[in-house]
Amino acid sequence: MTAKRALLSVYDKTGLEAFARGLASLGFELVSSGGTSRALADAGIDHTSVESVTGAAEMLDGRVKTLHPNIHGGILADRSKPEHLAAIEERGIAPIDIVVCNLYPFRSEPSVEMIDIGGPTMVRAAAKNFDHVAVVVDPAAYGPVLDELRRESSLGDQTRRRLARAAFAHTAAYDAVITTWFDETSPTPEALPPTIHIALEKAEELRYGENPHQRGARYRNTCPPSWWDTYTQHGGKELSYLNLYDTEAAWRLVHDVGGATGQPTVAIIKHANPCGVAVAEDLTTAYKLAHDCDPRSAFGGIVASNQPVTREFAEALAPVFTEVVVAPGYGEGALDVLLAKKNMRVLEAEAPGPNGLDLRQISGGFLVQEPHRFEAGRDDWRVVTKVQPTDEQWRDAELAWRIVGHVKSNAIVLVAGGQAVGIGAGQQNRVESGEIAAAKAAGRAKGGACASDAFYPFRDGVDAAAAAGVAVVVQPGGSLRDDETIAAADELGLAMVFTGERHFLH
Repeated sequence: MTAKRALLSVYDKTGLEAFARGLASLGFELVSSGGTSRALADAGIDHTSVESVTGAAEMLDGRVKTLHPNIHGGILADRSKPEHLAAIEERGIAPIDIVVCNLYPFRSEPSVEMIDIGGPTMVRAAAKNFDHVAVVVDPAAYGPVLDELRRESSLGDQTRRRLARAAFAHTAAYDAVITTWFDETSPTPEALPPTIHIALEKAEELRYGENPHQRGARYRNTCPPSWWDTYTQHGGKELSYLNLYDTEAAWRLVHDVGGATGQPTVAIIKHANPCGVAVAEDLTTAYKLAHDCDPRSAFGGIVASNQPVTREFAEALAPVFTEVVVAPGYGEGALDVLLAKKNMRVLEAEAPGPNGLDLRQISGGFLVQEPHRFEAGRDDWRVVTKVQPTDEQWRDAELAWRIVGHVKSNAIVLVAGGQAVGIGAGQQNRVESGEIAAAKAAGRAKGGACASDAFYPFRDGVDAAAAAGVAVVVQPGGSLRDDETIAAADELGLAMVFTGERHFLH
């Protein structure tokens, strides 16, 4: 009886020696090429070279070595068809039972030379013929494969099918990364390319989705990794679906505002909307100011800091029920204070990187846009009223504008003295958002700034801002009734700034 054959051709040689010895001990004849063959030889493991199987030496700097009928005939022969068996026997081709292959590391070393050709061809060929051939692309599968072979003497149908699915996922992800590389390195890159290729792998199962009756998981891009793949959870319960969603919003907001102001910044998020944001000379003060914006909503919220949490900050935070705290680090004694709260999830994370394209699912497809960003800066803004903002009012206006871009539309943000004092979010009309913000401010907005994420269509929004006591209104402008809102601001003695840039967030 012909010995079973295993073809090994891997770039990642993790676990290779032990797996090869395990296969050999089970009676497999090993066939290998290139660097894998050299690694087996160095380990003293008997094997047959691909060159001796094909009768042809490697060529073109190794670009051509396994692309040969003697290899692919042995992989692709359907052993349920006598004519296939007769064809390979006539050519003297021995069947290959296991293909062990992983691909060049294009993700970490993108270049033309890292575009693997022979590897994906072998992987796809073996996966196509999964009824008869097993394909192993992940070193993590070596142990389970050997265990089943030792126990059953062969791999079962379900195992081969599972391995084939993993193989096609492997090559699909590989092709997605290469396609994205072509887009990113194009001499004429398109903001929205003609096709989008995303490869996601399950990173963790979640207790449930948005609601307990929905299943949920976090999937991650296979390349590049995000801060979610490197964070450390120091304590607290397992993160839930909504914890992840809200923490992402908090982490991006606090770094956006902190990066723009250059000051210690604390943000508190509830249901993906900020309910408190503040900048100050120190984090403890920033936290207290952020919490004071809306203490009722801050209960059960997400707290994010752009600087390491101090013990003093932790002691101020600890009495408040908080779902998640996320920061770039924790000073001496801070973790001792926070970890005493058994259910509080305490995360340490690196700054969030740039977002790729923004995808939102609709029936049968996705809406796709460039990621949210603030493009127009103060130099692009213009004062359209008789009254000019003071330096302090400018600082509040810039902070309010930065925050309002992170609030669900319709959005109104009131800021005074570096502290958000009132936030109105998600209403169907802008006046009600303004009224909510003013009610939460409860008189604290006097002399501060009001930011609106889109233009005021009528003067009633400006009237509401004035009633809240602000001194300056910042908005995109662009309404047919801009003249009316400007006249209203002049009448009320307000400064008004047009940014020329809308910041809807739905």
